[in-house]
Amino acid sequence: MLPVSPKISIVIIGRNEGVRLERCLASVAAMLPVEGGHETIYVDSASTDNSVSIAQSFHARVIALDPQRPTAAKARNAGWQAAHGDWILFLDGDTTLDPHFSRLALASATPEVAVVWGHRREMFPDANVFHRVLDLDWVYAPGLTEFCGGDALIRREALVAVNGFDASLIAGEEPEMCARLRELGYKIRHIDTAMTRHDLAITRWSQYWRRASRAGYAYAQMSWRTRDRTVQLWATEAQGNAIRAMAILMLLASAYVAPILALVLLTALTLRSAYRSRWKTNDWFSLLCYGAHSHLQQLPIFAGQLAFWCDLAQDRRRGLIEYK
Repeated sequence: MLPVSPKISIVIIGRNEGVRLERCLASVAAMLPVEGGHETIYVDSASTDNSVSIAQSFHARVIALDPQRPTAAKARNAGWQAAHGDWILFLDGDTTLDPHFSRLALASATPEVAVVWGHRREMFPDANVFHRVLDLDWVYAPGLTEFCGGDALIRREALVAVNGFDASLIAGEEPEMCARLRELGYKIRHIDTAMTRHDLAITRWSQYWRRASRAGYAYAQMSWRTRDRTVQLWATEAQGNAIRAMAILMLLASAYVAPILALVLLTALTLRSAYRSRWKTNDWFSLLCYGAHSHLQQLPIFAGQLAFWCDLAQDRRRGLIEYK
């Protein structure tokens, strides 16, 4: 029997996650109990597989979104607005929850902290080079941060104060909401403990490209949306990406004239980025791959930025940018 007002409401969002959703729900069922109990809500974004029946088999409350232009922001809003908990633990359906995270996160939440998040890492980091490098993208230093990712524990009262996520966004909804929380004086804390494992499920360059271009779309959209706000978001990152992408394009173009020089410069950039990221891992092969990724990803990120500006100029609303 669930408590009437549980301490935590776990809101899982998903779209065609299948076996990944089953793993996620099993991990929630296996988490250590928290005082006050918890409830589980699954919000489905127009899946065409058996995701809904999987959630029902785990006795989760299921909310089905309107299939017209589903977004993660809409799904998260539907989940927390239907929840009863004092805290909302948001999870993506392609993750698994560490059994200790909820207890540790609640224990670290001082009154001014609205969001607590821990370490998200890849479930299969050795599957291929994409998993290897993107696993390191999840590594952040603990402490107060400007934003969180999709997996996070958030005070319900803070969600109410900012009216949740911006449902018009197709990406970057968590940092945008965190910017509004910080404008109200709330803090976001990243704690040094395991939170979730993520199943990236990338096996092709095209998937890598689409995922990075989605990030670029969010960079451009957030920098434009927050340009007149007290807390601006990603303006520096958007400008920096544009500069680096043009530099990479010029370097690649120069390979036709001076291939050896271009190779030397690309190698030097890769080694420099790998050295600067050495705090993330002791594995030098992973660091070298990550160094190359740090520069190659600038191209699809820039393509995503261009896509946003084209959409803005044409007053066009883009649907989901999916990579799986």
